[in-house]
Amino acid sequence: MKKALITTIALFTFSAGALLSSTAMASPEEDQKAFQSYFQKRFKDTSFDDYKNGVYSIHSESRKQWESIEDFPPYELAVERGEELWDAAFKNGKGYADCFGEDVSAVRARYPHYDAKNDTVATLEGDINKCREAHGEKPLKWKKGAIADLSAYIAYEGRDTPVNVKLPESEKELAWYEKGKQFFYAKRGQLNMACADCHVYYSGQRVRSETLSPALGHPTHFPVYRSKWGNMGTLHRRYAGCNNNIRAKGFAAQSDEYRALEYFQTFMSNGLAFNGPGARK
Repeated sequence: MKKALITTIALFTFSAGALLSSTAMASPEEDQKAFQSYFQKRFKDTSFDDYKNGVYSIHSESRKQWESIEDFPPYELAVERGEELWDAAFKNGKGYADCFGEDVSAVRARYPHYDAKNDTVATLEGDINKCREAHGEKPLKWKKGAIADLSAYIAYEGRDTPVNVKLPESEKELAWYEKGKQFFYAKRGQLNMACADCHVYYSGQRVRSETLSPALGHPTHFPVYRSKWGNMGTLHRRYAGCNNNIRAKGFAAQSDEYRALEYFQTFMSNGLAFNGPGARK
């Protein structure tokens, strides 16, 4: 048993080294190709399009449970609350459509993207609060509650739109991409682990009773209703939870670190389709 474990770790270490060496000095386009090819070779029975379904794309038993839950999805009420928020007017008579446009189905696919004017990465939740403040409303809390409900409605209306994050072009834009890439691969915390350790090299393996999901497609199904939370949560809430799990220093939701990470991860998932909101354990 011990020998088998050592062999497995060695194989994963070799695989990790191969991917890291191929992406260390690569362009974003080359990174994306290597990243997606890695998973397609690793899980040969999973079609590329199915990676939008997270761990359920690679674990058949979990998928059966998930599909039964989807008959009566736990995020349904959140979508309804989000629609009410979208339709409600601000105190000045304006609403979210004045910021995002009347076609709510076109909103989700625009995020994240590089905001050249402010030299930052614009996220859906970030622009929701930006819209509110522009119209004299108080910002919503970032991780759950009304912002997750509104995001759930926008995601639901934008289902099946393709993930198509623009290829970084300017030096400033590329710097944000590299910041997200570095965060994804850098080890941190008392457990000295990176995002890539769990969700690239050890994807499909078990941690206690859970199967580690592949990183390809991670951002497509957010926000999610997690059984562990008992409510909806944003992608940055999940990032914070992952940092806590490895006993690492946390960052605030919508921090530069998490914005850059979302930008990198979503770019890696180009070619899939947005299918949020989702339901997860």
